[in-house]
Amino acid sequence: MTQFVSTHLAALQVVLALLAAPVCLLLRRPNAAWVVATAITWVLLGIALVLLEQVLEAGTLIYTLGGWPAPWGIEYRIDLASAFMLVIITGIGSAVMPYARASVEAEIPEERIYLFYCMYLLNIAGLLGIAITGDVFNLFVFLEISSLSSYVMISLGKDRRALTAAYRYLIMGTIGATFYIIGVGLMYMATGSLNMADLATLIPAIADSRTVLMSLAFITVGLGLKLALVPLHIWLPNAYTHAPSVVSVFLAGTGTKIAVYAMLRIVFTVFGGAGVFDGYGLGEMLSGLAVIAMIGASAVAIFQTNVKRLLAYSSLAQIGYIMIGIAMTSVLGMSAGIVHLFNHALIKAGLFMAMGCIFLRIGSVQIDDMKGLAKVMPVTMAAFVAGGFGLIGVPLTAGFISKWYLLQAAIEKGWWLAIAAILISSLLAIIYIWRVVETAYFQDRDENAPTISEAPWSMLIPMWTLIGVSFYFGIHATQTMDVAIGAAEALLGGIQ
Repeated sequence: MTQFVSTHLAALQVVLALLAAPVCLLLRRPNAAWVVATAITWVLLGIALVLLEQVLEAGTLIYTLGGWPAPWGIEYRIDLASAFMLVIITGIGSAVMPYARASVEAEIPEERIYLFYCMYLLNIAGLLGIAITGDVFNLFVFLEISSLSSYVMISLGKDRRALTAAYRYLIMGTIGATFYIIGVGLMYMATGSLNMADLATLIPAIADSRTVLMSLAFITVGLGLKLALVPLHIWLPNAYTHAPSVVSVFLAGTGTKIAVYAMLRIVFTVFGGAGVFDGYGLGEMLSGLAVIAMIGASAVAIFQTNVKRLLAYSSLAQIGYIMIGIAMTSVLGMSAGIVHLFNHALIKAGLFMAMGCIFLRIGSVQIDDMKGLAKVMPVTMAAFVAGGFGLIGVPLTAGFISKWYLLQAAIEKGWWLAIAAILISSLLAIIYIWRVVETAYFQDRDENAPTISEAPWSMLIPMWTLIGVSFYFGIHATQTMDVAIGAAEALLGGIQ
């Protein structure tokens, strides 16, 4: 039995979540559904860690479904990049579950809670499938599983604006998926294959054909919508702002991150040998949009009065950091982008958890309603400040590590505009984080404000766990950086 399980760990990573989702639907009891979802996510985290260890020891793992070898059959392919993503998704997912119980009960109608846990497990299954698949069409299938469940989770909030946000995300997500599948269709028409490794050997010979170039263009736009790359980002601020707090936490930590990974996988694994970065200006385009996102989104965040919307625009800027590292097409730059993807997932999920704690107690995340909040919710506000340090890039935080390596990579490339954008964006982060800190710590609470207490420990412990882990990897940075360097080397191998 043990041998069977270890042999099929790659398949179990997706199948367990897919099988558990309808169980939550059948149970229909919130507590029972929470127990199932919590158990499954923690098992998935264990599997992800085992797979990462196996990849570090033995190299890329290949699992063929049904015994049909690629390119005729479907395969799961796990290298360092995909194993790292599996750990990120399951790590955030496992931290969210203990936090979710109190938050979900407060923000989602009781008769819909079981539906949330069902959609949550489906979402995890889709995200893990994207990270693990070696087939471009199956990537689309898993992308849609995660997207459709995200639309439902966003819409479950009591605020009617959540429905509008979910509908807007649905429209934009559908456009993105349509662009992606058109690109896959063009790719299949040109090569007759859907397997990523097989495509990587076929595309370089026909890289100059219009069909292949249009395929790349459609896929880039489609995934750009999914990862909220400026200016394809209009769905994200409302989705993060009006979704239930636990949904904002999970999406901020995983949703856009897996879309960035999909972009990496397509551009560097499938099209890596075609010279698309050097020959067709894709690198210049992505770096230009990244600079705009870093400065523009940070500037917009300063003027927000809703902290969840503020953090949403901050996420757009952080996506810019990740993309500028990727656009450098150097091992140092890409590894910095990958490690920032990991660091930002921890920090931003922790910050949204802080907002969920605040919303639970005062029913608002408006800055003006947080006057003097640090005196009555000191543990929560301390976590927000610590997470804010990570966004700014204060030394000893994980955010400092990734920004430091990004600056080194930009200096190595001579990208002075990127260096300026990183520094300016970090300074702007000080301003928008300070606005919240000033209100909570240096303004007096209204005399007529109701008496409130600190958030429950079931929410505080997961929040501080994520923030604490971000500080741990800010001090012991070589652990994540070594994995990111290995992932970057594997991804860039196709263009060396």
